[in-house]
Amino acid sequence: MSTRPVSDLPAHIGFWLRMVSNHVSHAFAVKLSAMDVTVAEWTLLRVLYGKQPTPPSRIADEMGMSRGAITKLADRLIAKSLVARKASTDDGRSQTLALTDRGIGLVPELAALADRNDAEFFECLGEEERETLKRLLQGLAERGHMTTLPLG
Repeated sequence: MSTRPVSDLPAHIGFWLRMVSNHVSHAFAVKLSAMDVTVAEWTLLRVLYGKQPTPPSRIADEMGMSRGAITKLADRLIAKSLVARKASTDDGRSQTLALTDRGIGLVPELAALADRNDAEFFECLGEEERETLKRLLQGLAERGHMTTLPLG
């Protein structure tokens, strides 16, 4: 048996990051589920919002996901009439994804849920504290080359 001291879980910054992240993410997932949307679906909807029809391969690269995963996610959103898949105007063999009118209308509502969720968890911080926290987390993500979008 090792005689080395073992640090307590709360001694780790990662513990606190995960604690906060889990609670923030779960609360947001619950809010989205009331709208029949998952966090991953919301992320794809938001990525497509304001864009011209886009090839799934480009979306996969942007989101840090496989093309197969994007296809499955898009299929779910197509079934919900939030996304449309069409043949590319440049090359009839390739396809593009775009929001439907229903999807375009839903994104601002979902974004408001995201804003409300953030406010519920972070309004206890002052504006300067929120900006500092955001800047620190963005810096860690950049230094760690963390480019995959969080999906849940």
